Amino acid sequence: METPTAWYKQFWPWFLIILPLTVVAASIATLVIAAKYSDTVVVDDYYKKGKGINQDKKREQKARAMGLQFSIQVHNNEILIQQHGGTPYKAALAVEFYHPTIKERDFDVLASADGNSVYRIDSKQPLNGDWIVQVEGFDKSWRLKKRITLKDGTESWLN
Repeated sequence: METPTAWYKQFWPWFLIILPLTVVAASIATLVIAAKYSDTVVVDDYYKKGKGINQDKKREQKARAMGLQFSIQVHNNEILIQQHGGTPYKAALAVEFYHPTIKERDFDVLASADGNSVYRIDSKQPLNGDWIVQVEGFDKSWRLKKRITLKDGTESWLN
């Protein structure tokens, strides 16, 4: 009579143990990835944001009524913004750049014009690609916002 081998020396018990252990390991990995790379697009206070849209539209309508137009150029990570129409605006501009998918790339700056009425902004990162650009007056009375594609050496319009 043959002596049965111990269970831990056989194939099938280990096969049946490894299947649930693989699922547990994959679940833990998924949990870690979900916690580390959470979705930043979702807004917690969506109701307040929704109410604020009407106020923002009034500021955009005011900018259009003033006839404001700006050109945006990028040269070697330097952003040049110049007014081309409407009531001349000489005060500082609050400029915000929003990346459509990567919140960590968003930045804002308060830009003042040089002697030639050109607003210059030095960027620490390359700006090629799609951006949502918002330009508003220092007093926050008007605002222009548009999704544009920035490329080094090309000109985009914000109106």
